[in-house]
Amino acid sequence: MLEKIQWQGQILALILRRELNVDGVKFFTSADNPLQLGILQHRQGTEIKPHLHPDSVRTINMTQEVLYIERGRVKADFYNKDGENISSSILNTGDAILLLSGGHGFKILEDAKILEIKQGPYCGVDRDKERIDRK
Repeated sequence: MLEKIQWQGQILALILRRELNVDGVKFFTSADNPLQLGILQHRQGTEIKPHLHPDSVRTINMTQEVLYIERGRVKADFYNKDGENISSSILNTGDAILLLSGGHGFKILEDAKILEIKQGPYCGVDRDKERIDRK
């Protein structure tokens, strides 16, 4: 199952539940999104031809993150640009989430191991994060 977290027509996050199945290759982001997220699901014997990715200059104006919940349960809170909490969702073992825009925060509900993938280079907390004051 694919879930979209939206606010005023803007997609803040995509949640890919572990039950989600596709046939072949399915991407859930548009071709112009700075971070691509998809699932490759193939039958035994399928071959993906060897390839490489040539150097290409890309301009990235926002940081996006993918979190994969390897184990545990995590509550994800989603915020708009003004820092208002607009939605929450529980992520379980095997779920993945692409954080596209807006703000986010997490509460670990059960001991968790989470794989995080995002663009780099990382410029440190002072330059890469703007804290949301939760009142």
